[in-house]
Amino acid sequence: MVNSCLQLSGFLVSCLGWLGIIIATATNDWVNMCKYGLNTCKKMDELGAKGPWAECVISTGLYHCVSLTQILELPAYIQTTRALMITGSILGLPAVGMLLMSMPCINLGNEPQSSKNRRTILGGVLIFIVALCGMVSTVWFPIGAHQEHGLMSFGFSLYTGWVGTIFSLLGGCILTCCTADSSSSSSSYQENNRFYYSKQGGGNQPPAPSTNHAKSAHV
Repeated sequence: MVNSCLQLSGFLVSCLGWLGIIIATATNDWVNMCKYGLNTCKKMDELGAKGPWAECVISTGLYHCVSLTQILELPAYIQTTRALMITGSILGLPAVGMLLMSMPCINLGNEPQSSKNRRTILGGVLIFIVALCGMVSTVWFPIGAHQEHGLMSFGFSLYTGWVGTIFSLLGGCILTCCTADSSSSSSSYQENNRFYYSKQGGGNQPPAPSTNHAKSAHV
């Protein structure tokens, strides 16, 4: 029962983390750029936002974005962020599918529990890779943007990526560690039972001689 609750909790946390990674990948409010103070830029309508896909200008009643289409001319931190975030978003789909098919309430024929445990561990490893992709991207992007543009602040998309990364790390750890412990304990339990039954079968005493045979011999 405890293992099922942990597995369900890990699945839900992993799904929330993957959703956060997808939202951060699809939006461009990663960092807010400003040459002066943040409040001064808002008053002067010179506040800008930047993400992996576009640069935007934020002013009163205006939100205009320009797509970053010059792939070969982009800095390394933008190209790396794009590749890692897309990889994390794609890997999350088979991971969630594996974890969903490994739930205790779902049975695929006469599939043994060991197969479910292996599939859960594989799904947890994929979620952990998703978290690593999000971690590298959400840390490297603001550092690269600060070195390129100077003064800035963090945007909504970057916070969403951080939350998704933390949830994915937590869910991957829960699924991988708890399932590994449960599979090892179940295998040791089966080995103990096998030893117990073999000992019971091998320790049978020879049957006692029949009393009728003893009486006939006495006569």
